[in-house]
This record gives sequence, structure tokens and C-alpha cells, in this order.
Amino acid sequence: MGVDLRQIVAGILTITMFVMLGQMLHRDYFDAVQEKVEGDAHDIEFHGSKVALEDGLVRASEGNKGPWMEDSHELKPCWSISQSDEAVSSKGYVTFSLTNGPEYHISQITDAVMVAKHLGATLVLPDIRGSKPGDEMNFEDIYDVDKLVKSLETVVKVVKKLPSHVSLRDIAIVKVPTRVAEDYIKEHIDPIFKSKGNIRVTTYFPSVNLRKTSLDGETDPVSCLAMFGSLELQQGVSDLVDSMIQRLKKSGGRFVAIDLRVEILEKKNCRETGAVGSKTCYNAQEIALFLRKLGFESDTTVYLTQPRWESSLNILKDIFPKTFTKEEIMPASKKSKYLELENSEYENVIDFYISSRSDVFVPAIPGLFYANTVGKRIALGKPQVLVPAEISGTSGLSTDYISPYISKKNHLAYSCFC
Repeated sequence: MGVDLRQIVAGILTITMFVMLGQMLHRDYFDAVQEKVEGDAHDIEFHGSKVALEDGLVRASEGNKGPWMEDSHELKPCWSISQSDEAVSSKGYVTFSLTNGPEYHISQITDAVMVAKHLGATLVLPDIRGSKPGDEMNFEDIYDVDKLVKSLETVVKVVKKLPSHVSLRDIAIVKVPTRVAEDYIKEHIDPIFKSKGNIRVTTYFPSVNLRKTSLDGETDPVSCLAMFGSLELQQGVSDLVDSMIQRLKKSGGRFVAIDLRVEILEKKNCRETGAVGSKTCYNAQEIALFLRKLGFESDTTVYLTQPRWESSLNILKDIFPKTFTKEEIMPASKKSKYLELENSEYENVIDFYISSRSDVFVPAIPGLFYANTVGKRIALGKPQVLVPAEISGTSGLSTDYISPYISKKNHLAYSCFC
């Protein structure tokens, strides 16, 4: 029986179509990845999809032995504070703490400012609390107090301490969902504030999705100001981050920052999701192969957020010998202060700000660190955020793995910057 050449061609095209569809689905699947974090349920957003880039958002860079992209122009704040947004004096106070690392601090400060603003209350400068009991720091140990007070002075009054005449018994504890809106505050929090006079806000995270809502253009300008214009590192920490970035750049001119922490990977077990080639997270070997298939050369400088070196990371260093953790690039004179406690707030802050300013950022783990790092990178004009995936062939294009937060311009930051 003769073979119809057209049937053979049609069969090949059908198989090719299914392979391509599988590759697209496995990265989009991250939009629905679920995980549990101690104390709260989180809807983790780990975006990744093969999409066309818009408006020349990223441009491939020639040379430098890798698929590097040029930074885009630094964006400018679009928000403006109207007269109705200006601070209103009140006798009541809003207190809160910063917890769980800088990626959470951004959301916590934003929610506290929103609550204080729409209640007409005075905001009390927060303390900073680590994951371990008794691990507490002052706000000024990490952040610039004057910057916070000055940036918010037009919308809310900030005091450094709760007045002595206010008893802790007079403060009601109120839980608010992250990205709390004015309507929620008026309905659920204002009655408690009027009754007690003072409240303590704790933010919970039903979702870490930082995509823009369907109500584009209606983002509260106070929220934008608090999220992107209030927190700045104090001089000592800022200088340390700058020095570490310079050491990384001296090693290779440009560098890749990878959020890869062994302890979290072990808890997640990086399980398969069901979609073709899709996983909930990626280990060192998988990240190394991903970068090599995208064209990053073996002399690429890599920074890991991993606190201390683990043997499971050796494969990454075998492929990219210039791979460093913070203990290897931190000046020796600073280690006693900033590395004395494993997983300290200092270390988390260093990781976050280095990842925000690296030439390339690769999140091996989905979560709020990824989402808020992308937000800062958008404001800084650093669009090369590559979401990992298993590349079936021998190579791939880096532009196919740009985070949809950026390629689709659907991150909340695009509501605040232009």
C-alpha cells in the first residue's frame, strides 16, 4: 500500500504543535501554583510563559559571552498626591511590625500606611522582627528613618515612639489582607478604631499575586507612594550592598542573581506539576542547565541567595566556577556584624537588594521574594527576569523565558510607574 506524503507531513505538523503547546502550558502553569507557608495560606505566583515582547521592552545585547539584555530607561512615578490625600491630624495611633524579610516589609508598610491614612491616624515607626523568638531590631538598623518620615509627610504623620500615656491595653489588634483597599478599611477597621482609639495592624497574605487588577488606573496613589517611595536602606547597609555588587561586577562585568535556598527547596521537594516540563521549583543542577542552554558561558558570574554553601550546589559551581554566596564576597570587616546569625534580617535584606539590582535575576523558588524583586526591577529599568523551565532541546532563547510580570506588563508596579 502506498504512503501518502501529505499524511506524513500532516502527522509531523500535529506532533510539533502538541510539543509547542506543552512548552507554553508548563510555564503558564505557574500562575496557579499553590503552596502553604507557616501561619497563612498563600497563592504563589511564579509566572513564566513564552510570549511576544511588547514595545521593545527588552533588547538583546551583543557580546559579553551570553544572552544579556540592555537595561531599559528607569521609570518615573506616575502617582500624584491630591489635596484630599493629604495628612489629617488625629489623636489615634496605628502600630505594626515588619516581619519575615524585606519582601514582606514592602507589603506591610504599604498596608499600615493605607490604614493610618484612611483612618486619619498617626503611624508609629515599626520595629523589625525575625523568624526566631527574641530576634528583634530597630527600624533604623536597616532602613532610613528620615527618608520614611519625609516621603510620607504629605499623607500621614509618623512618630518614632508610641506616647507613654497610651497603654498597650488600649490597642486593638486588627488583621488586614495585603493590598488592603479604602472600602475594606472603612467597613471593617474604622468601627474598631473609633471604639478603641488605637490599633495594631498585622498583615496576612491570602495571595502573593502582585498583578494589576482589572481596575487599571485606579491604584491608590498613597499605596504607590508607600510601596515604592518610602523604604530605603540606611547608609551603612546601603554601602555594604554597593560594595558587594561592585565585587561581583569586577569578577565578570555583569552577573546573574539566583534566588536559590536549599532549605526551602528541600521543604518544597520541587515536585512535578503535571504540565509538560513544569515544576514548582528548581534545584541547582536544573538552574545550571537552564542557564547554559540559554547561552550563558561558563565564566558568567553568579550570586546565590543561599546563606551558606551546601554540597548540593557543587554542580552549579562546576558549570559556573564564578558562583558566590554572600559570605564569599562580603568584606571581612563586615562579617561579624552582618553574618553573625544565620538567616538574619541583614542577610535577607542583602539578598533582596542585590537581586533587585543584578543584571539578570532568576527565581528558582516562586513567592513574594520573586514578586517584589520584580517590582523593584521594573522601577529600576532592569527587565531581565528569567523564569526557569526544562528546555527540551539543546538551546533556548532567553526572551522566551522573561517573566510575564514584565513581558505582559501586568505587575502592579506598572500602575505606579510610567
